[in-house]
Order: sequence, then C-alpha cells, then structure tokens
Amino acid sequence: MDSTDIQSNKGMAIVGYILFFIPLILAKDSKFAWYHANQGLTLLVVAVILNVVLSIIPFIGFLLLPLVNLAIFIFAILGIVAAAQGQVKPLPIIGNYTLLK
Repeated sequence: MDSTDIQSNKGMAIVGYILFFIPLILAKDSKFAWYHANQGLTLLVVAVILNVVLSIIPFIGFLLLPLVNLAIFIFAILGIVAAAQGQVKPLPIIGNYTLLK
C-alpha cells in the first residue's frame, strides 16, 4: 500500500470497523480503506454468527455470550488503533479471512 493512500484514508479505515460499507462507497479506490472495511465486515459476520449460536445454547451459551462480545469489542478497538496508526495488520484469529475482493 502506498503512503499517500494510507495518510489520506485513515479516517475511512477507522470508519470501516463501525460501518464497513461507508469506505466501500466513499473510498472506492483506496486499498487501505478496503482492507480495513474487509476486517470490519469479517468481524461483524463472526459477531453475528457467534451471537446467534451462543443464544441457542441454553446455559453455557449465556455464560459465554458476554465474554465473546467483549472479545469482539476488543478486536474492533485493535483494528481501529491499527487503522489510526496506518498499519495493515490483521485482526487476531479472524484477520486472515477475506470477504471483499
């Protein structure tokens, strides 16, 4: 990724963890913003799947649900910090998956 792309699209990359589709619309040509939008989308998909699955499991699911949501929140913070620092750093565990090309 080139440094001018990173410097001019840090804000869009940060927004990618909150609303992943905004960088896809407003920063179409930025590989940096798309990378972080992909990370945000992957995090969202994992969060939805884990919340649904753990909500179905009677007792253990309800005990694990707050811990999983805390981990997802921490992953989002890690992604936002990496985007703000201009880093292309995958999220732990789920960061190597690509949903957007």
